[in-house]
This record gives sequence, structure tokens and C-alpha cells, in this order.
Amino acid sequence: MYLVESFNKKSHCIYMLIIAVILILGYGCNSETDVIVVDFSKTIAVERPKNQSLEYPFFNVAVAAMISPKETFIYYRQLLDYIGDQLDRSVKMVQRKTYKEINEMLGEGKIDLAFICSGPYASGKEKYGFEALATPQIRGNPFYQSYLIVNKNSNYHKFEDLKGKVFAFTDPESNTGKLVPTYQLMQMGEKPELFFGKTIYTYSHDNSILAVARSLVDGAAIDGQIWEYYNKRNPVHTSETVVIKKSKPFGNPPMVTSVRLPSQQKERIRQLLFSMHLNPDGKRILNNLMIDKFIMLNEEWYDPIRKMRQELYLEEEKTHASSKS
Repeated sequence: MYLVESFNKKSHCIYMLIIAVILILGYGCNSETDVIVVDFSKTIAVERPKNQSLEYPFFNVAVAAMISPKETFIYYRQLLDYIGDQLDRSVKMVQRKTYKEINEMLGEGKIDLAFICSGPYASGKEKYGFEALATPQIRGNPFYQSYLIVNKNSNYHKFEDLKGKVFAFTDPESNTGKLVPTYQLMQMGEKPELFFGKTIYTYSHDNSILAVARSLVDGAAIDGQIWEYYNKRNPVHTSETVVIKKSKPFGNPPMVTSVRLPSQQKERIRQLLFSMHLNPDGKRILNNLMIDKFIMLNEEWYDPIRKMRQELYLEEEKTHASSKS
């Protein structure tokens, strides 16, 4: 059994009130853009007891905070149970607030498997030495997009309309929640710190959706797959938002393994994921997640992410050089 610490209704209301107060007070500050970091997540990891006599009695599995702790538990619990049951291993579920923390734990061999965002995968694969096992195919393809969303009752219809407004990023390392909108602004000749009146980090895509739905922020950039999931399964918040821009497609967030895990174990897990849709229990779990099946990824799917990072880096270097001359 997994236990993941989540917010009760009272705590949730308090956090929402804090955000609202911060945003209101922010307008009374000076004209320079303030960056506020909002921490929505506190989690603990508790392992599910199983046979401890095996050479590898359990797997440490990390889930990057693409969705909030409570939703992550619901979203991934059955899938991780399935992997553990099929391999006769216990699974210890680990969560951290930032994508960077997960990458570092992978590099240090403190976790065996992880579901990570495509951005950290593209930028951290070589540095941290982790290996992709599989990626989900969803609605017939292995790609996803960044969605730019606003409240349905707003008068914002294009990215330019958000100039001087309050905007929510997901995570500093997020592809869809930070890199893509930053790159799009560069193409417009703008920078986030100058374009927006104020920015915050929500550290999960569902929190960004909630912030837009409740008009705590004017806009947000999020993982399109997560918006589509909630819009079909529980549209209470997505129904209050509207998508005004979609990015080009990128390879779906993959499941990766650290250098610590033996090659034989990696291959067993890879084949288990590839055949999951052929197993009745596995198929049911995938259907609940709106995943068709797991497939082998192609590194070229993540090259656009690497290209955006490189172009942004060169632009920053150019700006830095100009400021010195």
C-alpha cells in the first residue's frame, strides 16, 4: 500500500488564499517583475510490504511532480502496483517538488525507475546517465504539446494579450510549463521577466489549471496530455479554462531507469511495459490512464526540446555580451 501526504480541504483553501493575497499585494510593489515561488507539495514515501527475501526486494520509483501529490498517487498507484506484482517486488514510491531533484537522485542511484518530464529527459540524459525504458502512446501517437490556457471568461485570445499580466509556470525545468512559453516569447522578441507583470511557479500542471480556473493567474502553460485527461475524466476545472495556443509536438514524457539497476532488470521491466496492453489487468490500468500502450521511444522526438534550449542559451549569451560592450 502506498501513502502519499496530500492537502486536506482546509489546507487547500489556505494555500489558495495565500496565492491570492500574494498576487494582490504584488500589484502594489514596484514596477519590476517579481518571481514568486509557490510550493504546493509536501510528500512522503512509504513502501508496500512484499517478499523481502529477493536479491532486489524492492524498486525505488520516483514520479516527477507533473501533477500534485494526491493526484499523482491516484494517477500512478495502479500502474506501479502492476509493475511490482508482475516482478514480485515491493515498490517504494518517491516524490520530490522539483524535476531537478528527481534527475539528481537518478544520477546518484538513489532511485531505480522514474517517470520524468520530457524537458529534464532531453537536458539531463547525458549528465545524469539515466536510460529511457519506454514512453506512452496516447490517442494513437507518442507526442504531446504545450497548451497555453486562460480563464474562459477572460478577454485573452492570443499570447500577446497576456503582456503585463500574471502568469503561471510549472517548474523551472519543465518543457511544456516553462521552456516552450519562454521560447515562444523569444520568437516574439520578449523575455518572461519583461513581458509578464508577475510570474509564479505552481510545481504541478493540475495546480496551474486550478490557478487559471479560479482566476488566481491570468494564464499558464501546461502539459496538454494532462489537460486532456482532466477534461475527459474530471472537467470541473478545465471547463473553466480555454486553450488559446498549442505548441509543436514533442516526445511524450518517458519512464527511465538509473545506472544502478542491472541490465537484466531493465530489460524485464521494458518487456513488461511493452506487453502491458496485452494483459487484461494491464489493459484496464492503461485505459484508466488514457494510455494505448507503452512503446520504444525515438531520441529524435526530443531533439526539438534540445534545439529550443540551445537557441535560448545562445540568445542569453548574445544579450550578456551586448550588455558588457
